[in-house]
Amino acid sequence: MATQIFSKNTELTQRVIDMIKTCYDPEIPVDIWELGLIYEVHVSEENEVMIKMTLTSPSCPVAETLPPEVEQKIRDVEGVRSAKLELTFEPPWEKEMMSEVAQLELGFM
Repeated sequence: MATQIFSKNTELTQRVIDMIKTCYDPEIPVDIWELGLIYEVHVSEENEVMIKMTLTSPSCPVAETLPPEVEQKIRDVEGVRSAKLELTFEPPWEKEMMSEVAQLELGFM
């Protein structure tokens, strides 16, 4: 499943994605973007950002800390007016959602 991006402000959206790529699940040496944990990125005309993301499993040890970290980092992106993160487990994350970069890094290819 590819990340869905809803935005007319491509420059701000790219800065948001670049910031997301600085977030890692501490147990996996690949950023959450390449892992396929980000399902949607919405950037409104007012530069309000909404992210829909998942975790590798509902019992993920960083379930309490990773989503707030991602949300705060997005708030810190220059030009972002507000940020909200929605955590979902639909559809459930699967290894096939990882990018080729992540699959290569983790030895799945």
